Amino acid sequence: MIGKSIRLERILNRETGRAVIVPMDHGVTVGPIEGLIDMKTTVNQVASGGANAIIIHKGLVEGGHRRRGKDVGLIIHLSGSTALSPYPNAKTLVCTVEEAIKIGADGISIHVNIGNGSEREMLADLGRVARECREWGMPLVAMMYPRGEKIKDEYDATVIAHVARLGAELGADIIKVSYTGSVESFRRVVRGCTVPVVIAGGPKMSSDRDILEMVKGAIEAGGAGVSIGRNVFQHRDPSRMVGAISLLVHENSSVDEALSFLQAV
Repeated sequence: MIGKSIRLERILNRETGRAVIVPMDHGVTVGPIEGLIDMKTTVNQVASGGANAIIIHKGLVEGGHRRRGKDVGLIIHLSGSTALSPYPNAKTLVCTVEEAIKIGADGISIHVNIGNGSEREMLADLGRVARECREWGMPLVAMMYPRGEKIKDEYDATVIAHVARLGAELGADIIKVSYTGSVESFRRVVRGCTVPVVIAGGPKMSSDRDILEMVKGAIEAGGAGVSIGRNVFQHRDPSRMVGAISLLVHENSSVDEALSFLQAV
């Protein structure tokens, strides 16, 4: 479908087929945390650094989406839950594909947690959203996480390979999962998935090298890039961090080269 292909070019780099995505949907889950207070400034910083796209909720588009300077792809997140809930793993749809299109979305994202009591409802939501995205020609990013009472280790490569394949089989165009800790194990995830796979950033890391080594490992395993939030927007220099990550994702640079770029201020 030509519409989806055109929009995917706003998310995946045309030359590399990879993406540097910065999700900033955390305000729904945990409130106005550091880095997400002044959204215009943060969005401008990550866009200036070379991010391909951002992920935000519908209410922030008018007040926080980039309006000047370098452009950036806009992915609207459709699902949410809060840390205040007794069921934080149960994601609920809070936006529709049609709403997202009306406010200028280049793509859609949805969060699905597998292995908990609400899996059934979230899978139904994923199936419905995937169908609507296909009808409208909208790219769909599925954030697929094994989280809940049935999951012993949410970083287990076999489990992550399963949820990645699940998202692809139900119609997602890009899958976001956690990194499994090694090139060898993540290669199994990528090989088992039929669409591009990007990695999440996870909790705020203690060092820049740790972040960059994780990104490099994912790329070496065949990953299609990153969807990293806190480790970008809470960095002392978000723009520079995006630039360093982009060197790894789009230029196949080494970790040392990316680290040198990051520290050259």
